[in-house]
Amino acid sequence: MDPKLFVQMLEDTKEWFEHSTRCLVEEDSMFAPYEGAMTAAQQIAHVAQTVDWFLEGAFHPEGFDMDFEGMAAEVMKVESLTAAREWADRAFAAAIEKTSAQSAKDLAAALPEGPVMGGAPRFAIFGAIQDHTAHHRGVLTVYSRLRGRAPAMPYMEM
Repeated sequence: MDPKLFVQMLEDTKEWFEHSTRCLVEEDSMFAPYEGAMTAAQQIAHVAQTVDWFLEGAFHPEGFDMDFEGMAAEVMKVESLTAAREWADRAFAAAIEKTSAQSAKDLAAALPEGPVMGGAPRFAIFGAIQDHTAHHRGVLTVYSRLRGRAPAMPYMEM
């Protein structure tokens, strides 16, 4: 249970997300496929916010912030792919830094009791971050296609 494994998971997740979404450009920021859906910028901001949320929730005794309405309102303010990508860069960098500073024992400690993976080992968040980011990578691939763009393969540069 080497923390380097989880750092690598975060690095890979970020890289794959960037490969798949790089074709979106600033003019795509406010694109949403239907009224009420998150825009492209909001999708990326949501990924960034969720990375922050998992790390904060896993390492705070009070657990995960369950104010989903407040978090959604914060994401809905994002109108720029540039701003959303900057947030994602900061979120992943902070997650990598926090994870790098943990021992195997720290990462095996139980998550706070509650509705979000309560009692599971902290390292469970890394799979959840990877799955959640992959979901939004897929959503943004569809957005890209609807904008007439061709997203790159996620797992390698081509």
